[in-house]
Amino acid sequence: MTNQTNPYVAHPELFAPLIAVGQKAQSWLEPSLAELVKLRASQINGCAPCIVLHSKEARAKGETEERIYLLNAWRESDLYTPRERAALAWTEALTRISERHPTSEVDAMVEEQFTYEERIKLAMMVVAINAFNRLNIGLGVPDTMARKAA
Repeated sequence: MTNQTNPYVAHPELFAPLIAVGQKAQSWLEPSLAELVKLRASQINGCAPCIVLHSKEARAKGETEERIYLLNAWRESDLYTPRERAALAWTEALTRISERHPTSEVDAMVEEQFTYEERIKLAMMVVAINAFNRLNIGLGVPDTMARKAA
């Protein structure tokens, strides 16, 4: 972004529907789980402003530093519950869907921990954060905006 204009402030009418979807999707999940999902998708996509913002929001909602630091290695850590593991596997599968569709193993994990309705809600959460990641990266939103805002 050359002039450091915040696109969310400059054109709120364009972003309002996506913000509403993101907020609604987030309201359906446990707060800490929602932040882990948003943070993990943002790590995969390399969205610096979202990583900054969701790390801060996770801390504010009681998430520990250790779990935040180990999130990109969640498979190797015993710090995450089976429900969180299923959500993180589903987040990774949907975020990387162009590389590979979700496996039957991931589907089984998710079905064991989430009802069908919860799975839809989790998918909406993943869709929303991926949209924000793509907008922020595509529009060149710097992480300094998230550092100032949060």
